Amino acid sequence: MREVQSRQFRLGEAPIGEIWIDPKSRDDTPALFRGLQHIYCDEALRTRLFELLDEHVLPGTDRRVGRPGMELWRILVLGVVKQGLGCDFGRLHDLANHHATLRAFLGHGEFGEESYYEYQTVVDNVSLLTPELLSAVGGLVVESGHAVARKKPGAPLRGRCDSFVVETDVHYPTDVNLLWDAMRCLLRESGRSARRHGISGWRQWRHQLRLVRRLFHRCAGLGGRRGFRSGWRRTSTGAAR
Repeated sequence: MREVQSRQFRLGEAPIGEIWIDPKSRDDTPALFRGLQHIYCDEALRTRLFELLDEHVLPGTDRRVGRPGMELWRILVLGVVKQGLGCDFGRLHDLANHHATLRAFLGHGEFGEESYYEYQTVVDNVSLLTPELLSAVGGLVVESGHAVARKKPGAPLRGRCDSFVVETDVHYPTDVNLLWDAMRCLLRESGRSARRHGISGWRQWRHQLRLVRRLFHRCAGLGGRRGFRSGWRRTSTGAAR
């Protein structure tokens, strides 16, 4: 016997729409919780989601008999957290028992008998989420995102991203090597993408890559003969390093 979600509130349980999520947090878990909260608070979307869960999770099982199983909403929450964080079942098991916000989304308050999840319980229930079901849920989320962004079906989407600096070992000469890395990745990814999508004009991208490599070696050799390499090494042993 398995329910999509319990219709009876438990002592200390908070409604999903009233769970506070830190808007200033830069962790990835609050973003997952905000998505789950949006899905749950949209009544039409929640109804379609629950129908998907009821249809795909153990479809041949009689829901009216047997011992109570984990609610389908809890299984979905745990599955979304596992997929979103890319974690293993060990970490998911620890989060399910000790992460306060996650436990609030699972329907646990400060009181109640259902306070601890066994490791095997988490594994067995989350494994019920098939790739086809997760793909269907992802389609609902994308459709809902289009509605929030006020995009018509088939309309182009534009996204924004933010870059950041990562400390790395930059080899000499800095500008030529970075240019070579950029051209190498650009030609490689463009050629592979063109072949994958059937775009003409990139048949000789490997030949062009070899030409760029030859030019790179010529530039690097010129810099070494002019003494730039030895001079850079002498001046980089002090405060620059």
